[in-house]
Amino acid sequence: MSAAPTPQDKLAMQRWRLVLGRFAEKKLGGAERAEYARMDRVLEYLYGREYAARGVRPGAGRQGSLDPSALVLPDWLAEVRDLFPRETVEVVERHALDRYGMTELVTDREVLDKLEPSYELLKAVLTYRGMMNSDVLESARRIVRQIVDELTRKLAKDVRQALWGRLNRQRRSLLKVAKNLDVRRTIRANLKHFDREHKRLVLSALFFNSRIQHHIKWHIIMAVDCSGSMMDSVIHAAVMAGIFKGLPAMRVSLVAFDTEIVDLTEAASDPVEVLMSVQLGGGTDIGRALAYCESLVRHPTRTVVVFVTDFYEGAPTNRMLGAIKRLRESGTRVLGLAALDATAEPVYDHALAAQCVDMGAEVAALTPQRLAEWLAKALS
Repeated sequence: MSAAPTPQDKLAMQRWRLVLGRFAEKKLGGAERAEYARMDRVLEYLYGREYAARGVRPGAGRQGSLDPSALVLPDWLAEVRDLFPRETVEVVERHALDRYGMTELVTDREVLDKLEPSYELLKAVLTYRGMMNSDVLESARRIVRQIVDELTRKLAKDVRQALWGRLNRQRRSLLKVAKNLDVRRTIRANLKHFDREHKRLVLSALFFNSRIQHHIKWHIIMAVDCSGSMMDSVIHAAVMAGIFKGLPAMRVSLVAFDTEIVDLTEAASDPVEVLMSVQLGGGTDIGRALAYCESLVRHPTRTVVVFVTDFYEGAPTNRMLGAIKRLRESGTRVLGLAALDATAEPVYDHALAAQCVDMGAEVAALTPQRLAEWLAKALS
């Protein structure tokens, strides 16, 4: 006679039931614990669509029951956030948007207000922005600002430090900032106060390094490819332009392009306005964009043109290559910034990028922080 299942066995079966879905109900039974029953219900609401995609009728093999009434989307969202940790919520919402096309997540204000702000939600809002009415756009803008502000906070500190100042170990400072503490000099100066009885160093004086500030009078022109495949790069470029715009003695121009050109310089200080203005999609005419950038140059030897693209040119390449050659001959630095996806993997046409290098451009696949370091070297 087999032993009765232990509580641990029952718990394991409940979890396997959630993993395998409702078609395992016949073998494993339904969810007994109330919490697991709720989880089963909300997961079925989303992942049950997988069966439909494979030609399995949603109700196949089921009989009448006393199950609760069907979920509606706002209730489903509330249940997901109540039952699962934040990391799981983000995964489930991403699957709902990307895998199952539940665009009502970003076209219904009540639904949108309940979503957990995340990078994936930002991308979804930008993708479906054209489907939103004015009320939904108001909520969308609030979410975009929250996510963009968080991205900016993460990047701004390192970017500003790379571009605006470096540690000067020969000059002392009266500004007491922990990261500037000169540890070696502080220890040497206080060795005479060493407490032998308690074996500790008593600090009677602290010494700090100062920072040299470089007020860089350079013109940064950023041209951002807004064709359909460039979502991640557009987001980071808008954030970076906003950070650059806030640096002293630096002039920033921001240009968005596909086959048309939009000058967003006036909005560059606000990445949210930039992102809510650009229209992703369409073709790519890099040559036209570079020719426009060329028209913005006033002091070539103090100008850097950064064009962000996947290098998949839709127009004849001679115009693009010619613009790069002219810019370089005038003394302008040119950086072709290869597109990166959300995982920082480069995605671009290596052959055309190599031709740009032949014309004098520098081409690199850089994260925002590495871009700041590259600019610091270029401007020094």
